Amino acid sequence: MHVNSDVEAVDLLVSKYNLLKAEVGRVIVGQDDVIKNLLISIFCKGHCLLVGVPGLAKTLMVNTLSKALGLSYHRIQFTPDLMPSDIIGTEILDESRHFRFIKGPVFANIILADEINRTPPKTQSALLEAMQEKAVTVAGATYLLEEPFFVLATQNPIEQEGTYPLPEAQLDRFMFNIWLDYPSVEEEIRIVKSTTTEKTIIPNIVLSSEEILFYQNLIRKIPVPDNVFQFAVNLVTSTRPGATKANGWANEYLTWGAGPRASQYLILGAKCHAAISGKYSPDLEDVRAVATSVLRHRIVRNYKAEAAGIRVEDIINHFLS
Repeated sequence: MHVNSDVEAVDLLVSKYNLLKAEVGRVIVGQDDVIKNLLISIFCKGHCLLVGVPGLAKTLMVNTLSKALGLSYHRIQFTPDLMPSDIIGTEILDESRHFRFIKGPVFANIILADEINRTPPKTQSALLEAMQEKAVTVAGATYLLEEPFFVLATQNPIEQEGTYPLPEAQLDRFMFNIWLDYPSVEEEIRIVKSTTTEKTIIPNIVLSSEEILFYQNLIRKIPVPDNVFQFAVNLVTSTRPGATKANGWANEYLTWGAGPRASQYLILGAKCHAAISGKYSPDLEDVRAVATSVLRHRIVRNYKAEAAGIRVEDIINHFLS
């Protein structure tokens, strides 16, 4: 990609981002904030955890996004009998009696890990290792995953019996935890109108993988003022019970606060949020815009908060105010 300056590149990113949103919007009705957060995490080289009840078009959203981005896409349905080799691939003995590695579905640009909490920890960790290392090791040989590489894992918040919730250390690997809500009545009418006819809409390709990699590097280059670094780190340290700068609510309602990864993702998310909004440097509002998605899965409520009906979002809003 040829651009004369980073300022010009940010302007180009804004127009590409708006084109992407419009293209995805031809297929997906509403869910603007969800699509925005998905795109932010892709441009920040992060991964997403998407939580919502069945039937809210999570799979369709990711499929549409992969088509608009011109990326390869695989969906893995997680079940209790899924094995690590079903994800990363396996070695087979071919006709010439040589071992040959057959790549699993993890070898794609965008992976939809559907209902990741339905599979045992051994299989979960195979995917989470690939997310972290961007590589897979089988029988002593390492295979690099093609970049850009983005994992979107879904969890169903209802019916938790017989599931394997991700431990906090594994949740921390996800940049965002995005909560999907039911559509409004008007949106649902539009959904039903558009999905009950024979017409199918195929989104146009807006970005290439080279452009995505270029914008991922561009986001890292965006300068951040010291007061924004200070605000992000202060926000994260205020969530840690017992810390010197802990917020009163942290000591009262939390058993565990967010770690340094939260500070890193707050800054990266703020950089990208600023860029797609047409700004050349993030301010405090950009940190606030991504704070809930970054912190939601990184702070753990205690029994007192649960008994009082205080949600994680309420606690985050209190910290932000």
